[in-house]
Amino acid sequence: MKELLKHLIQSAPTLENGELRAGEVLADFFDQNGIEVSLDHWGSRRANVIASIGSNDANAPTLLFGAHLDVVPASKEHWKSDPFCPVETDARIVGRGAVDMLGGLCAAAMAIVDLRKKPFNGRVIFAATAGEETDSCGVKRFVEEYQSKVQNPVGVVITEPTGMKIFRAHRGILWLKVQTFGKTAHGSTPQAGINAILKMNALLNRLQSWKIPHTPHPLLGGCSMSLNRIDGGSATNIVPDSCLLEIDIRTLPGQDHSEIITDLQNLCGNISKIDPDFKTQISIIRAVDALETSPEIPFVKAVCRATGIDETLAVGFTTDGPYYERLNAPVLIFGPGDGSLCHKPDEFIEISQMEQARQMYNRIASEVL
Repeated sequence: MKELLKHLIQSAPTLENGELRAGEVLADFFDQNGIEVSLDHWGSRRANVIASIGSNDANAPTLLFGAHLDVVPASKEHWKSDPFCPVETDARIVGRGAVDMLGGLCAAAMAIVDLRKKPFNGRVIFAATAGEETDSCGVKRFVEEYQSKVQNPVGVVITEPTGMKIFRAHRGILWLKVQTFGKTAHGSTPQAGINAILKMNALLNRLQSWKIPHTPHPLLGGCSMSLNRIDGGSATNIVPDSCLLEIDIRTLPGQDHSEIITDLQNLCGNISKIDPDFKTQISIIRAVDALETSPEIPFVKAVCRATGIDETLAVGFTTDGPYYERLNAPVLIFGPGDGSLCHKPDEFIEISQMEQARQMYNRIASEVL
């Protein structure tokens, strides 16, 4: 398990590099252990890995483990060691992706190898997919292909780092791009143009007091909004005719993204009534639904029994879980590692917690199948 993790870290599956090298490492691991595996690759660098054990019947009770192959980039100058040269020290493995989420991926992969030797009723599918950190292209591709191949899903375990706590809910994301328009002119005659940055400023002033309509969630609290990126103008001596703003909105279960966008459009419309030169365009950068799984369903209760964990929680970050829900399967998030280390320098995972997760995944499969 440790060696698999080290090889995956060394493959550096960032967006720039793609997941194909990591996919080949993982597919080779399964193949060497006698596990049925497929490497689904597209383009020049993108890849999913799907491994399965047990029945090949689409109607067989099916437990899925979901993980992502990709990791975020890392700058060497911010690390004590090369982020893509894993270091084993103090019972930890340090490297980019160790905790998010190659450690959990490896624990689940080892559990698949363990489970191959045990009798169970049904099948287990393990999906390691591309692009979770950017556009979830891999899980979308997997779900589209497997909707007809998984007719009786028992549940899905996403192996994101949760510190071995069970999460059954998380917020969604709605990333919006708002563009204001103007009219270019020479910087010495600004009165001859329309300054798109000043138009954006009018919107920014309104957004400071904009409240997105929502009902607070008992586990997740409220919906949030953050204005995180702005870009406008092309040169010091040119009146800008365009300005871009990117907004990060975190949504709650049951919130309709289209209603949020309509509310923002109405806010812009109100500014236009005062200023006829105020013109905007709103587009979606990325949207992922929120996740909520009832604690009362049999799958959740079975996972709690298997792990000996009674409490199920919620988390603020977003996963590929909502896409797996399209298989008509309940989804839980449960994996090794400290989630607060995600995307940070000197990211690491405790080897003992990987081993604990491996054992827990074995118990979950035995309990639900």
